[in-house]
Amino acid sequence: MIETYYAGAYWLARHESAEACARRAEALFERLGRIEPTWRHWYETGSSFAEARERPFTPDTASFKALFERKQNRMGDGFSFWLWTGDSPEETTSVDGFCGSASFVPPPVCVFKPPSEGPLAHRVLTSAVLSEVVRAMALAWEPEWCVATSEQHRDMLANHGEVPDVFVGWVMYFSRQRGPVPPLPASVRVEPVEDKGTLILLTPERFTASNPEHVALAVRVQELLDAAGLLRPLQPG
Repeated sequence: MIETYYAGAYWLARHESAEACARRAEALFERLGRIEPTWRHWYETGSSFAEARERPFTPDTASFKALFERKQNRMGDGFSFWLWTGDSPEETTSVDGFCGSASFVPPPVCVFKPPSEGPLAHRVLTSAVLSEVVRAMALAWEPEWCVATSEQHRDMLANHGEVPDVFVGWVMYFSRQRGPVPPLPASVRVEPVEDKGTLILLTPERFTASNPEHVALAVRVQELLDAAGLLRPLQPG
């Protein structure tokens, strides 16, 4: 079975204007373009791959503001977007988000989904690249928590089908408002994200749910972070 990966940024109930959300979205995509050349050209959705490729999108503040003015991209007091890039249907990257809302439902979020197979997947599903993706999301959105990890490992943590609000994955970010990160096993890398918070990398090699050593390390780190209060549910901004 091929493991699939994603990165997500999460925060709660933070009202922001369309312009503020557009600036944050531009900052994210600008940073993504620095990480990987194929992430410099983005498209809107369409009824087919060929049609969507005819809908290029420039991810700057003005374009996002115009996108947020469309009825289909408004939900209550929030704004949504869904963009993708790739040269073939089998090897695409997508980024979608919902921002600006002071409501708890749906909560603000940004999700990055790289391909799971092919040359691009081989290039970007690394600790170095996904650490930079999480860093980019943290700096752009200033979320409470971010994670980049295997979807299969995330699903292993589900309790009665429900994944915890905050859990341990391959790469994590915790806002400094959640408190200090405790001492972790020597193999785990911990580094600051400017003055915003802390990035934690479990393993330099690709983290997989099928590797018992990876799973055991995640359990140990989960215990330590939970004891320090970092895995408590998200709080409103």
